[in-house]
Amino acid sequence: MAKLEVTWVTMHEAAPLRGYVCLVSQTHVVELHDLSEADAAAFMRDARRVSRAVAAVTGAAKLNYEIHGNTIPHLHMHFFPRYRGDRFEGGPIDPRRTVQPVYAPGEFETLRAAFVRALDVTPA
Repeated sequence: MAKLEVTWVTMHEAAPLRGYVCLVSQTHVVELHDLSEADAAAFMRDARRVSRAVAAVTGAAKLNYEIHGNTIPHLHMHFFPRYRGDRFEGGPIDPRRTVQPVYAPGEFETLRAAFVRALDVTPA
């Protein structure tokens, strides 16, 4: 969807929460500490940039960040906007409990366009 300094940003309509975004390292590593110092700093700059954009366009009460790599052994970070009254309120996010769709008709395209504008990049 968009290319940042050292990452790609993806956003899909089939998501566990409205506004969910995934940040993927352009360098193939499994762990954050496997990145060079320069790439690790750039990864975190990209993460901060995505965080600001997600917060701005979703109005989320809180953002949750997750890095796992258990099923896909490539460094990536999940951004989960949290909302008052969301289906996971008071507990962890379990994407398997998601009831699709999380977007009203046309809402995903509008939110994604706003997110890309907030990132201030040309879509990939």
